[in-house]
Amino acid sequence: MRSRGLAEALSVAVAAAALTAVLTHPLVAQIDRIGRVNTNDGRWSLWVVSWVAHALTTDPRQLFHANIFHPHQNTLAYSEPNIVAGAVGAPVWYLSRNPYLTHNVVVVLGFILAAAGAYYLARYLTRDRGAAAVAGVMFAFCPFIFARTAHIQLLLTAGLPWCLLAMHRLVDAPGPRRAVIVGVAVWLQALACAYYGIFAGLMVALGAVVYGVTRRTWRQPAYWLRFALAGAVAIGLTIPFFLPYLDVQQELGFTRQLEESRAYSADLGAWFASSAWAHRWWLPRLGGFNEVLFPGILAMLLGTYGAWRALGRAPAANAPVRSTLARDSALFYVLVIGITVWASFGPAAGLYTLLYNTIPVFSFLRAPARMGILVPLALSVLAAGVLAAHFRRLTRPALAAAIVTLVVAAELMPAPLRQLRAAEPVSSPERLLATLPPGPVVVLPYYHDRINFHRHGYYMLQSTAHFFPLVNGYSDHIPQDFRDNARALSAFPTRESFAILEAIGARYALIHAHHFDEVSRERIAERLEAFGAHLRLILQKDGVWLYEITSFPAAEG
Repeated sequence: MRSRGLAEALSVAVAAAALTAVLTHPLVAQIDRIGRVNTNDGRWSLWVVSWVAHALTTDPRQLFHANIFHPHQNTLAYSEPNIVAGAVGAPVWYLSRNPYLTHNVVVVLGFILAAAGAYYLARYLTRDRGAAAVAGVMFAFCPFIFARTAHIQLLLTAGLPWCLLAMHRLVDAPGPRRAVIVGVAVWLQALACAYYGIFAGLMVALGAVVYGVTRRTWRQPAYWLRFALAGAVAIGLTIPFFLPYLDVQQELGFTRQLEESRAYSADLGAWFASSAWAHRWWLPRLGGFNEVLFPGILAMLLGTYGAWRALGRAPAANAPVRSTLARDSALFYVLVIGITVWASFGPAAGLYTLLYNTIPVFSFLRAPARMGILVPLALSVLAAGVLAAHFRRLTRPALAAAIVTLVVAAELMPAPLRQLRAAEPVSSPERLLATLPPGPVVVLPYYHDRINFHRHGYYMLQSTAHFFPLVNGYSDHIPQDFRDNARALSAFPTRESFAILEAIGARYALIHAHHFDEVSRERIAERLEAFGAHLRLILQKDGVWLYEITSFPAAEG
């Protein structure tokens, strides 16, 4: 029995890997040398996975003290920490020191685990492997995901179906062990993506209520104690990783205001926008959209049909078959869809405002539209229920399931992923820096306009060659002193910029001369000559100049 289970798991993994290679082409074929470097969010994702992997394989105590915004501490907590992504990529980083390979292996494994999670969730609820295969593809490769290839945390959806599977098992056979598994699953999803961790927790809580009512267990204290244990485990395991966020919140004085979420709420067009080639022909007809949330034509049709067959009256003997999904499970997933769509429209629709005011962790979120990932998951389960019923009436159900699976994959196909770009070369001075005594580095051009802060993401990715502390940085939260000092540092070397760098103990200056225009390059060369007594040129190659700051000029006046 165990060998059959292992064989099934291996088959699922191999099939999911093959589909991932096709649907993400050319990612797998060039896995060590391409990435979303056409955007600084993509560079940030490459950097953060490598930083976490680097910290975990060198000094885990420094995990949250990422090498940006020196001398600030806990800078990893300025945005998603991506701990699961870094942990999964750690062996690859340890062996290769390649940020592209490390990141892309995590991406590929994320797709495989998401497909496997939806497969096992649907199989558990429908007892049909063919229908489960369709559900796995329908969820793992939905259009929502391919619109987010620049954000590693938003690609890691696998925990959502695994959390629901653990929840269903707990409902069916309550026990402490299964409660702990639910808590651990929610915790892992939270460390992979805080948004999805919160969504998973909300679905588990909703499931506890729905099944407590439909199965009449809500009056049994033991039932609620099991879910309380699951919640305690999830919260208890998360707290050590959440404390740095509380420190940062106190240091920077930030919180997500409800009004911020309006800009990241879905509009009507978002629910019809898709990244799949089969759907792109209608995008110009939408008249604008601010998100990509369309779950797919087959997902909508089959999911709706599945909900109707599961929730409708029992059919007559000669009527079409009923869904194999239990009525209360269908009700649960329909509620997930309804709540998700409603909340995705943000404060204007009301429900998100209620969640924000009643659930404290919502103060760390700002994008209601991201709840949209729950819709293809719920639709895939509803679709699996009715497909399982139909497959069982066929003489060759495996062939029918394979055909439907491939048709779903063809509909959702976004490949080739044209936004992937070749890896950006690391200059000789930056590679040399890794061999020098450690010290904080300031990198120029030092972009000082708020609209250009994201361009510091390029330096962060380049810093994976050495991981020395950077005065530069780019993240969701920008320290006020970074904003205050940016203009002065952009003029380095000057007495004012030297004074700032002396106060924070900067040791090196990296100047990407090829990023300056000709006039600016001449001016910085003149300033470097004027302050030559305080700078030592180490290497000038590949359009990059590396200097050591040997002393600091006296302040004027």
